[in-house]
Amino acid sequence: MGRRLVPLTLDNLQDLPQRCRSCVFWELDPVRGEAAVRSGTAALEKESWISAVLLDWGSCGRVVYVDDVPVGFVLYAPPAYVPRSTAFPTSPVAPDAVQLMTAFIMPGYRGQGLGRVMVQTVAKDLLRRGFKAIEAFGDARWTEPSCMLPVDHLLAVGFKTVRPHPTRPRLRLELRTTLSWKEDVEMALDRLLGAVQKEPALRPL
Repeated sequence: MGRRLVPLTLDNLQDLPQRCRSCVFWELDPVRGEAAVRSGTAALEKESWISAVLLDWGSCGRVVYVDDVPVGFVLYAPPAYVPRSTAFPTSPVAPDAVQLMTAFIMPGYRGQGLGRVMVQTVAKDLLRRGFKAIEAFGDARWTEPSCMLPVDHLLAVGFKTVRPHPTRPRLRLELRTTLSWKEDVEMALDRLLGAVQKEPALRPL
């Protein structure tokens, strides 16, 4: 089984589940979000948001492929790009963290560790970009797939509660805790080799 995690771009946006392509729960504040849904422009707003974040901040998601079939995705960004992040009783997200907005795995591919792989991939991306943590608003009463992630899932992949709440706790994952020793060594080698390659070549005597 070959699996790949590819950065989300406008080119592969169509590989997200249909309902997720036009969901602007996180991308717009509640008033603008409801207006976009009523006017039928939610999909365009979603595309516009992704384009703006890519241009301004960089990669903000990953699409998961198994044997070239899209089976899931994850979306994340600093809270300044996520208007809905201020609308929770446990807001705000800490300034040193990026918000894990939402994630989804197709039913037939759950229970195979893809959720943990997604989080580890996001962690490696953000650690390289200088962030210390990922935070997320969990749904303590989750019963079916939605824009909110179930608290149990977040806890299972390493998050810890930093602001308790009966329904909308805020959880945090310190990036260093998600990387194994092997991955730390690989990152150190990458930095070392990068530094070596930047050294000027020695001139022959």
